[in-house]
Amino acid sequence: MSNIPSHLRFTKEHEWVEQTTEGKFRVGISDFAQAALGDIVYIQLPKVGDQVAQGKVCGEVESTKSVSEIYAPLTGKIVLVNTELDATPEILNLDPYGAGWIIEVEVSEPSQLDSLLSPTDYRALIS
Repeated sequence: MSNIPSHLRFTKEHEWVEQTTEGKFRVGISDFAQAALGDIVYIQLPKVGDQVAQGKVCGEVESTKSVSEIYAPLTGKIVLVNTELDATPEILNLDPYGAGWIIEVEVSEPSQLDSLLSPTDYRALIS
């Protein structure tokens, strides 16, 4: 069974969202997603300052099995990128909810958070 932290929100595309400060949210891929991908060997990250739109592609993850797109769970501006993933993308496999975070977004539409899945809803989606 996948690890699903109770303080996060999720997308149907398997991204997680965590509020870090007022209006800013950290984003990553779920434990379920990284397990399905297998050994992650490369990640294409957006750049700080990029604008992202909810539901639109903002990067991709490449594993030994496949390439998977990363979708922005919220609309806003990228304010932080986890550059550690450039050199060591396998952090996503080891710690998807901690050191394996991908981006931080300053949201322009906080109400979009309401459209994300609760941990209970996400567990139902993947089981």
